[in-house]
Amino acid sequence: MLEMYDFQIFGYYAPAIALTFFPRGSAFAGLMLSLMTFGAGFLMRPLGAILLGAYIDHHGRRAGLLLTLGLMAVGTLSIAVVPGYASIGIAAPLLVVLGRLIQGLSAGVELGGVSVYLSEIATPQRKGFFVAWQSGSQQVAVMFAALLGLVLTVSLSTGQMTRWGWRIPLLAGCSLLPFLFLLRRSLEETDAFRARRHRPKPAELVRVLFANWPVVVLGMMMSTMTTVCFYMVTAYTPTYGSKVLKLADTGNLVVTLCVGACNFVLLPISGALSDRIGRRPILIACTVATLLTAYPALSWLVAAPSFPRLLAVELWLASLYATYNGAMAVFLTEIMPVMVRTSGFSLAYSLATAVFGGFTPAICTYLIHVTGNNAIPGIWLSFAAICGLSAALILSPKMWGKSPDM
Repeated sequence: MLEMYDFQIFGYYAPAIALTFFPRGSAFAGLMLSLMTFGAGFLMRPLGAILLGAYIDHHGRRAGLLLTLGLMAVGTLSIAVVPGYASIGIAAPLLVVLGRLIQGLSAGVELGGVSVYLSEIATPQRKGFFVAWQSGSQQVAVMFAALLGLVLTVSLSTGQMTRWGWRIPLLAGCSLLPFLFLLRRSLEETDAFRARRHRPKPAELVRVLFANWPVVVLGMMMSTMTTVCFYMVTAYTPTYGSKVLKLADTGNLVVTLCVGACNFVLLPISGALSDRIGRRPILIACTVATLLTAYPALSWLVAAPSFPRLLAVELWLASLYATYNGAMAVFLTEIMPVMVRTSGFSLAYSLATAVFGGFTPAICTYLIHVTGNNAIPGIWLSFAAICGLSAALILSPKMWGKSPDM
């Protein structure tokens, strides 16, 4: 939850962060710098997946989860308390970028570490349901961030939000850190990891990881659909609603809150369904539906922007994301070689996030700017659907719904 909460807050308040930390040139340039900083954190994810993933695969799931939480805490605090550009000049954006890079290093293995932990403690035939709660917990962050943002938007003026109000959600997230450290210290190591007789050194783990690059690439293609769709319907929604559609900030945050609630409900349902019917039918159906409807849905929205239309379109896309990801996350833990299960999962997901998903807000903003087509994010999402569909069709059906220890 904390990992995604910090990323969501940065995405929600990208315009205010742009005014605080970046030189005041054109509004577009400042927003792009802020969104690129948002995406910069994702560039560190593949490195975090390899380095921290190897650490977790060697030292254990519990130790790795404590380490990643510590790194996330450092990155979050650095962004929350750094003075603005007007106070310390160029040091301000540099420190913010550094904080984002530290967050990205941690996040590179956080999702994989938690997903693998859940899959290894899951009861037989319920891995999909268990693993889906990793993404489900992220939706709590989406809802809490949107709700807090809604309260602040109503309580504070635009000037107050721009000057200091956006820092309040980050500081609120920091207040959870001591409690989260206590929770993770109470975790037990998984039986699956304790049962392993051979625990290879990080160098050997990295060699095995790269020897299995075809699986990693296919996993990255599958994850592209998840990451692009997720960041489009959550982190990018407030910016898209206010800057592109010219809708009220309050309504945009209400939409984001509803999206988080929709995802929270559908993710475990999809995970449980994949335990019954297999992963492949769900993945193919969701990617085909996205490919056929993403651009038409956004075209309908921009033809007459309104709160009801934005809510309807975002809930539709959120439903596709949640149903897809409920089956995808558990399958990603299943196809990875057991020796590098955490690092393999994390690298595939991190590459998708770093190359495609994390830069979705910036890419959509740029595409709209150069084309003048406010519905063009639908084409970007369609591209992500093609990646996910291709991977689903290429992977052997014999693997689906199983948990091979390759």
